[in-house]
Amino acid sequence: MPMSNTQSSQIKITLPNELYMFLKSKADRFGLTMSSYIKNLVINDVQDMDIPVFKMSEKTEKIALKALKDFRVGKTKEIKNIDKYLDSL
Repeated sequence: MPMSNTQSSQIKITLPNELYMFLKSKADRFGLTMSSYIKNLVINDVQDMDIPVFKMSEKTEKIALKALKDFRVGKTKEIKNIDKYLDSL
C-alpha cells in the first residue's frame, strides 16, 4: 500500500525498557532505525484497511464546486512564483 508523503505526524511513545530493548534488537537485525521499524509495523498492521473518506460540509462542497467551475471556464490563473504574486497585490 503506497503511503503519501505530503503530510506527516510525529508521535511519542513510552515503552518499558524490556520492550524497548526487544524492539531495538529486532530493528537492528533488519538494519532499521527504531522509527523505521515501528513505522513498518504500523504500515503492515493497517495495510488491509481502506483509507477513510470524510464528507465535506455543504458549505465547503459549494465553495469547491464553484472553484472547479471557475477553473474549467478559465477564470483562474496559474501562480508560478508565490512571492512575485503576493508582491503584486
